[in-house]
Amino acid sequence: MTGHKTAIVTGASRGIGAAIAQRLAGDGANVIVNYANSARSADDVVASIRNEGGKAVAIQADISSTQGIRTLFDAAEEQFGKVDILINNGGVLELAPLKDFDDERFEREVAVNFGGTFRGLREAANRLADGGTIVNFSTSVVGTKLPAYGVYAATKAAVETMTHIASKELAARKITVNAVAPGPVATELFLNGKSEELIDRLTGTIPAGRLGEPDDIADVVAFLVSDAARYVTGQVIRVNGGLV
Repeated sequence: MTGHKTAIVTGASRGIGAAIAQRLAGDGANVIVNYANSARSADDVVASIRNEGGKAVAIQADISSTQGIRTLFDAAEEQFGKVDILINNGGVLELAPLKDFDDERFEREVAVNFGGTFRGLREAANRLADGGTIVNFSTSVVGTKLPAYGVYAATKAAVETMTHIASKELAARKITVNAVAPGPVATELFLNGKSEELIDRLTGTIPAGRLGEPDDIADVVAFLVSDAARYVTGQVIRVNGGLV
């Protein structure tokens, strides 16, 4: 249970982030619902949490900027007094073969996926409550190494490395640091731009016989931030139906 704790969830206006925010709130946490541009979607997530008796606030912040994550910690401390949980979920996905990947898209993916997680870890290392938890987000493509995912997978491989190192640096304060690496999940981020044929083909590679759902990922995150996972740190957990 996460009752009386405060969680920041980046990229929480839709998809996996929204499911995580709702799950943690359902378990009793106060939640900062971060969004970059989708204010209406973030407000909907907050409304759904409050309708169930939970506590949540939507906060706009660009995690690719230096000030973005600080804004989230400032808001959490102002609203709820402290931060116990950081979920570095926010990310962007651009697909193209390396030969076609332009500098603008490269810089964007690095700034959000790698830089956003780095800034989250840095801020948490200075401001997260002792005994807190951090969950970063990687991807199972680090294992499958699919064509066109080169830059995306590379940013997430960097996240995995930072996860292992941060877990050692923060262990003395009993802060756990883990990463979740989803496989294909039925979210807008994954489905956008893919044909039904491609989605069927990708689904066919999953031994479990289906795409993941946001709640599949939220369940694992809920475990990692619970007392039941107090001795789990420095791990990357692939949640992908047996894909890799």
